[in-house]
Amino acid sequence: MHITLKNLVRTYENVHAVQDVSLSIPSNRIFGIIGLSGAGKSTLVRLISLLEKPDSGEVWYDDKRVDDLPEKEIILRRRHIGMIFQNFNLFSSRNAGENIAYPMEICRYPKDKIRNRVAELLELVGLADKANAPISTLSGGQKQRIAIARALACEPEVLFCDEATSALDPKTTQSILALIKDIQKKMNLTVVMITHQMEVVRDSCDYVAVLSEGSVVEQGIVKDIFAQPKTKVTKEFLSHLTTNARNVREDGVVIWSDVPARYTLRFLNDRVDTPVISDIIREFDVIFNISGAGIQKVGDTKLGTMVCDITGESSAVEAALKAIRERGVTVEEVKA
Repeated sequence: MHITLKNLVRTYENVHAVQDVSLSIPSNRIFGIIGLSGAGKSTLVRLISLLEKPDSGEVWYDDKRVDDLPEKEIILRRRHIGMIFQNFNLFSSRNAGENIAYPMEICRYPKDKIRNRVAELLELVGLADKANAPISTLSGGQKQRIAIARALACEPEVLFCDEATSALDPKTTQSILALIKDIQKKMNLTVVMITHQMEVVRDSCDYVAVLSEGSVVEQGIVKDIFAQPKTKVTKEFLSHLTTNARNVREDGVVIWSDVPARYTLRFLNDRVDTPVISDIIREFDVIFNISGAGIQKVGDTKLGTMVCDITGESSAVEAALKAIRERGVTVEEVKA
């Protein structure tokens, strides 16, 4: 299902939670919406999933506008929407299988169909032996797998993941993201990932929109956003979030100097394996002082990042920078 948002606005008293947001979310893809706390992510997902109505603007599912439907039709539409939450939202009074069965019971599925569907979904999420397990006995990752199965119970057309991995450790996060990617491919789902973690976008999404103060400040294909971030907000996401490894940034760059560097160079695909820097040094007689570097994979794309200073005659440095850009390398300069 293709989702189109047109000039959405949502205000709570004096808080402009969503300001003139327009997005095109392609069908059968994983679309990430990333922003810091208070950026408007949760409000936006409530508007897209028809849990709230916008003050103005439009929400379209394929070729039909849905935000202005009568309440009864909206309720029917919601039955084709799956939701996964940060805190799982499972019923402690029900075992794993009964949690998965719950939305089908609400929709009055026949008992034999519910039983078969529960077994099918438990197998899909790798917990075929946990049908009768009390929720209290499950790990965080297992709980999220049950929550995913429940979200898929009524065969939704779109799946919303609202900070679905925020409560999980890094290893479990990777396994859950791999599961969601696998499910998306098998079921041809449109998946919308709401997150504040750039690694979630990197490891699972095809497209991303960056939210700041209720507005979309940047959007596009994930590999393009990583290779050529255009806004301060996006650059901060790429450089300031860190992993648990000491001196390793979220964008995969290992930093070995405490002295701030002036330039960040970003190399895409074949540029990663080309001796661009060696050629520039020989041609322009400049010196590179490299304080950090790294290579990461964004889907099937290799992205290299280098943090450095470039010194020499000012004219030579300017000529070198121009030549670097002409070779297809993005140059970002930190102004003094």
